[in-house]
Amino acid sequence: MDELNLESMEFDELWLMHERLTRILSDRIAAEKLKLEKRLAQLNQTDPASLLKRTTKTDGTARRKYPKVLPKYFNPISPTETWSGRGKQPRWLVAALKSGQSLDSFKIASPNDPSKPK
Repeated sequence: MDELNLESMEFDELWLMHERLTRILSDRIAAEKLKLEKRLAQLNQTDPASLLKRTTKTDGTARRKYPKVLPKYFNPISPTETWSGRGKQPRWLVAALKSGQSLDSFKIASPNDPSKPK
């Protein structure tokens, strides 16, 4: 293939070449994008059988619902912030424990426990 000597070409010739290259590149990019979007759509299609597998156990029964867990601890600075004692400790509790307070000082008194004042 003959090597193009771009330095010796006229400005108008270079500009036309630039426009043609831009058009060709734009068309190829659009075609590649369309191909990738089709592939993505194909990958995102959900199989109805796979949806069924996610919501039921292997024996065909649905997963049982767990009851709502009542809070066991509260933030005395902001009493609406509570924690059930499950999962990651909230930031306010972590900070208070680091400052030397005990977990029991945040416990919510249960109505059946007369030893703890409300």
